[in-house]
Amino acid sequence: MEGNNSVPASSPCGIGTLGRHLARRLVQIGVKDVFSVPGDFNLTLLDHLIAEPELNLIGCCNELNAGYSADGYARAKGVGACVVTFTVGGLSVLNAIAGAYSENLPLICIVGGPNSNDYGTNRILHHTIGVPDFSQELRCFQTVTCTQAVVNNLDDAHELIDTAISTALKESKPAYISISCNLPGVPHPTFAREPVPFFLAPKASNQLGLEAAVEAAAEFLNKSVKPVIVGGPKVRVAKAQHAFVELANACGYPIAVMPSGKGLVPEHHPNFIGTYWGAVSSSFCGEIVESADAYVFVGPIFNDYSSVGYSLLIKKEKLIVVEPNRVTIGNGPSFGWVFMTDFLSALAKKLKKNSTALENYHRIYVPPGVALKREKDEPLRVNILFKHIQEMLSGNTAVIAETGDSWFNCQKLHLPENCGFEFQMQYGSIGWSVGATLGYAQAAKDKRIIACIGDGSFQVSVHINCEIKFSTVVIFLLLKIRIHDGPYNVIKNWDYTGLVNAIHNGEGKCWTAKVKTEEDLTEAIATATSTHKDSLCFIEVFVHKDDTSKELLEWGSRVSAANSRPPNPQ
Repeated sequence: MEGNNSVPASSPCGIGTLGRHLARRLVQIGVKDVFSVPGDFNLTLLDHLIAEPELNLIGCCNELNAGYSADGYARAKGVGACVVTFTVGGLSVLNAIAGAYSENLPLICIVGGPNSNDYGTNRILHHTIGVPDFSQELRCFQTVTCTQAVVNNLDDAHELIDTAISTALKESKPAYISISCNLPGVPHPTFAREPVPFFLAPKASNQLGLEAAVEAAAEFLNKSVKPVIVGGPKVRVAKAQHAFVELANACGYPIAVMPSGKGLVPEHHPNFIGTYWGAVSSSFCGEIVESADAYVFVGPIFNDYSSVGYSLLIKKEKLIVVEPNRVTIGNGPSFGWVFMTDFLSALAKKLKKNSTALENYHRIYVPPGVALKREKDEPLRVNILFKHIQEMLSGNTAVIAETGDSWFNCQKLHLPENCGFEFQMQYGSIGWSVGATLGYAQAAKDKRIIACIGDGSFQVSVHINCEIKFSTVVIFLLLKIRIHDGPYNVIKNWDYTGLVNAIHNGEGKCWTAKVKTEEDLTEAIATATSTHKDSLCFIEVFVHKDDTSKELLEWGSRVSAANSRPPNPQ
C-alpha cells in the first residue's frame, strides 16, 4: 500500500536533510547564486535553497535563460548552477546545458523530479509526454552532461549528489541531478552533519610520459627557425593560463590566440601578435603563424568555424598539439596522461630563446589606419562604435560578444590586463549572450560588463534584470548582420529601448538611449560611465544594414562554401 511508503514529516529548519546538504555543497564549491524557474516538482527544494543564508536564488523568465545565466556565471566563477522542474523545464534548459558542455564549463543542472513513490508504477504524470516512463529527460541529458544522478531514495542520495558534483568539477563539464520532489525536506542520518568540504586530489602526469613529451617537443622546437605559440579555448579547462605565460616568457616566441581562446591569453604581453583565424586573422598575425616552421597549439579546437571552412594553412608535420591531458608532436609520437600545466612549465625550462618570428612580425607590422573623416551628424559606422568601446575597456571591465558580427568586431578589441572576454564559439547559440551577461555580472561583481548583441539575438532571448545592484552592465544593441541573404533573415524592428523600459517598470536602476551618430554615442557613453554608472545601461545603436566587417564577409563566404559542398559521388 502507498500509505506504508509515506515519508516522515519534513524537518522544519532543514538540518540533516537532503535540501540542506545540497545547498551547503553549492556554497562550498563556490556557487553563491542559483538561477531558477519554479515548478511544482521543485518548490520544496527551492525552499531549502532559499533557507541557506549564503545562497541567493535568482528567478529567471524561462529555463533556457536560467541555463545561459548559469553558463555566464560559471565562466566568471568557475562553476554555476540552475534549478528547473521535471521534463517540461528540463527539456527547455537542455540547449543551454549543451552549450556549456561544448565550452567545458562545470555547471550543476538540478531538476525537481517525480515523487519517489511514482517510480516503478504505470502512472502517467503531468509535465511529461504522456507515457508512464520517467526516463525521457534522463536520456536527453546523458548526451550533454558528463554524469547523471537520479535521486529517488534517501539511502544513496548523499553519495549520488556528491559524486555528480565532484565529477562535474573534475571533468569541467555539466552534471545532471534529478531529485524527487518529496525528498528535500526529509531528515536522514547520512545528512546528520555539516558536509565535509570537497578535496579534489590534483591529477599528476605520468612522469616518464611527461619527460619523454618534453624531450621530444624541445628537440622539435629547438631545431626550428621561427616557431610560434597559439593559445586555444582548452587553456581554460586545463587552468593553464599561468603555465602558458611561463612558457611564453621563457622562449621568446610570438604568442597568438585562436578566436575561441580570446581572453585566455594576455594581450598586454610584449610577445602578443593577435588572433590567428586563418584568412580572417588579425593584421599580420596570420602571415607569421602560417609561415612558421613550427607551431605549438595549446588547447585548440579545430572546427569548421575556427578553421574558416577548413581553409587553415597549417601543416600537421610542423604542429605540436597540447591537449589538457595529451601531447602530440607532428605526425607522431603522442604522449597520454601528460597534463597541460605540467608540460608547459617543464617545456619552458628546456627551450632555447628564439625571437626570430617575433622580429619578423615587428618588421612587417603596420599600425592600423586612422578612422576616416566624417561629416557632422553623419550616420554612425560600426568601426567608429568599436573605437569608442575600445576606449571604455580597462582591467575593471569584461566583454560579452554575441554570435554574429560582434564576434569579428570584438576580436579586434585589444584587451587590457585583467579585462575579461567571453563568447560561445563552439556551440554558437543565438541569444546566449543575453542570459550569460546576467550570470557573468552576478559572479564578477567587481567588473563592468560590456555586452555587444545583435537585434535578432536579443529577440531570441530577451532576459533583462534591472535590479543588478552590485555590478553594472552596458548593453550595445546592434543590427543583426546577415551571412546568407534570405527572407528568413528579415527581422521585425522592435522599439528595443521601449521594451527594456517596460521590463524595468521603475524597479531597480535602468537607463536607455537611442544612438544614431557619433555625437549621440559619445554623449551616451559619457552618461553611462558617469551619471548612470551604477545602472543597467541599454544603448540601442542604429547602423546601416550593410555595415559589415570584412572579416565576416570573408569568413561567411568560406563557411558557406564548406556547408554547400555537394555530396561525394558514391
